Amino acid sequence: MTNSRRTLLKSAVAAIAFGAMATAAFAADVTLRMHQFLPAQANVPKNILDVWADKIEAESDGRIEIQRFPAMQLGGKPPELIDQAIDGVADIVWTVSGYTPGRFPRTEVFELPFTMTNAEAVSRAYWDLAEETMMDDDFKQFKVLGLWVHGPGLIHSKDPIESIEDLNGVKLRAPTRVTNGLFSSLGATPVGMPVPAVPEALSKGVIDATVIPWEVTGALKVNELVGNHTTFGDDSLYTTTFIFAMNKDRWDALPDDLKAIIDANSGAEFSAFAGKQMQADDDGPHKQAMERGNNIITLSPEQVEEWKAASQPTTDAWIAEMDEKGMDGTGLRARALELISQYSGN
Repeated sequence: MTNSRRTLLKSAVAAIAFGAMATAAFAADVTLRMHQFLPAQANVPKNILDVWADKIEAESDGRIEIQRFPAMQLGGKPPELIDQAIDGVADIVWTVSGYTPGRFPRTEVFELPFTMTNAEAVSRAYWDLAEETMMDDDFKQFKVLGLWVHGPGLIHSKDPIESIEDLNGVKLRAPTRVTNGLFSSLGATPVGMPVPAVPEALSKGVIDATVIPWEVTGALKVNELVGNHTTFGDDSLYTTTFIFAMNKDRWDALPDDLKAIIDANSGAEFSAFAGKQMQADDDGPHKQAMERGNNIITLSPEQVEEWKAASQPTTDAWIAEMDEKGMDGTGLRARALELISQYSGN
């Protein structure tokens, strides 16, 4: 071997060794796998979950690494996410509480029709009510990092829907037990499915309409699959509750200083930020639908009152059901409305 080749070899070995030492020096103390159901480029992963994860990594000086697994890349289906957090298949998950119907009954109080005001206020109310009534019951199997709701839910349909009668026979995807019950009572035929399944269901005619907020219609290309969007003026037909959760064993195993970093970036303020961001992300897809020339139907205050009256039995039935189960549906409803009013500035 020539001297030059020997020198090159030594240099290469030194470089590899230095790289290994650098990797070891900067290796995270803790690696957490974050799993959720939407594509990485969708608004919630991009503007909420990644923002949260980036802050955790930065404030821990790289001691925590958060691996992001969008679109169910760790396997399973969206309704399995909460059990993946409990069982340790994933360390952190973001999910819809209604993907497991009846499992988190108290969260449904925020999903009742025409309860939502704005997502930031309702997310704050959700966190507060959870601390009062849910943490040691509904959520006792995992560490709660955030709880929030999306902006105003509306109807996206192939045929125009203005009156309640227009719902008769419409095959409609609704996200939760409460919304399925609502639309069933209004004459539609609810079809349950996680939101990633909506585009294929619309394109194949499995459903004629879906109820989701504007913000997710961009990622799902709903504006290209339907031409009509029914909005409720200053009111919100419904919203959906979300859970951002961590495996308890993984949480318990963290050193106190890393727990403090996660706690500082989670909880009430993060929940409010997430709700506010989701509602802010309604604007882009809404504008896109208008630019496409889609039919944006804005119901008049008089029409909205008709929908409110028709949906009241759904709220009454939920309160009665919770009361019968010993969960004080009457008290939950009253407290939720009180908190929403407080945070909405009413």
